[in-house]
Order: sequence, then structure tokens, then C-alpha cells
Amino acid sequence: MAAPRMTGLQRQVIHLYRRILRHTRTRSSDERDTIMTHARKEFERYRNVDKKNYQLIEHLLRKGDKQLSLISQSDVSGIRIVH
Repeated sequence: MAAPRMTGLQRQVIHLYRRILRHTRTRSSDERDTIMTHARKEFERYRNVDKKNYQLIEHLLRKGDKQLSLISQSDVSGIRIVH
């Protein structure tokens, strides 16, 4: 039995998560742990968003892309998560 096909938004979410994983390989172990802990919490926090809530999902994807691009800049030497 074939797995159900993913929607475009589902593929984008997985792509963002994989890009975060790839980025963490370039960081020290402390930074890697901080980034992955934060990423896991954020993905888990929004896990139960209705698949048809396109506006929220697209907003969260843009927010995740922006955060990833900010921490990927060469002049960023560390991150701190403030709640």
C-alpha cells in the first residue's frame, strides 16, 4: 500500500526542517543543541495546526525561513532563545 501523497505545504515544512538540520552541522555542539531544541519545540508547538489553515502555515514557514536565514549569516556567532 502506497503512502498518501503529501501536499505542497507539507513538503515545504519538511524541507524547512531538513534545512535546519543541515545548518546545525556547521555549528558547535552547544549551538547545535540550542538550535535543534528550539526547532523541535516550535515544530511540536504547531503540530496540530489544521492542514487547511493555509494562512497560518504559510506565515509559520516564512517566519522559520527568516529565522534560519538570520542564524545562517556569517557574522552570527551564537544564539540565545528568550521566552
